[in-house]
Amino acid sequence: MSAQNSKGIQTLLDAEREAQKIVQKARECTSYYSNSLTKHPRAPSKALGTDRTKRVKDARNEAQKEIEEYRKQKDDEFKRFEKEHTSGNKKAEEDANEDAEEKLKEIKSAGSKAGDEVVKELLRVVTDVKPEVPERITVPQEA
Repeated sequence: MSAQNSKGIQTLLDAEREAQKIVQKARECTSYYSNSLTKHPRAPSKALGTDRTKRVKDARNEAQKEIEEYRKQKDDEFKRFEKEHTSGNKKAEEDANEDAEEKLKEIKSAGSKAGDEVVKELLRVVTDVKPEVPERITVPQEA
C-alpha cells in the first residue's frame, strides 16, 4: 500500500512541476509582449483602452435596443389587453345611449301631446290671481 501511496504522491508532484513550468512560460510571454514594441498577432494592442471603451459602448447600445424592444412588446401587449377588455364597456355605453334616446323620445312625445294643454293651464293660473291670506297669519280685527 505504501508503494501505491508513494507512486500517487510522485504523480502529483510531477503534475505540480509541470503546472509551474506552464505558469512560468505564461509569465515570460506576457512580459515579453508587454515590453515588445513589435506587433505580434497575440500581443495586447496599445489601444486596449479604446477597445474596451468601444465594447462598453456597443454593449450599452445593445442593451438600450433590447430595452426598447421589450418596452415596445409590453406596450403592444397592454394595448391588446386594453382593447379586449374595453369592448365590454363600449357595449354597455351603447346600450345606455340607446336607453337614453328612448326616454328622450317618450318625453318629447308626451310634451307634444299635452303641450298645448299645459301652456293654457299655466297661462290661466298666472293670469287668474286669487290672493289669499295664509292660515298662520291672523288678521287684526277692528274695534
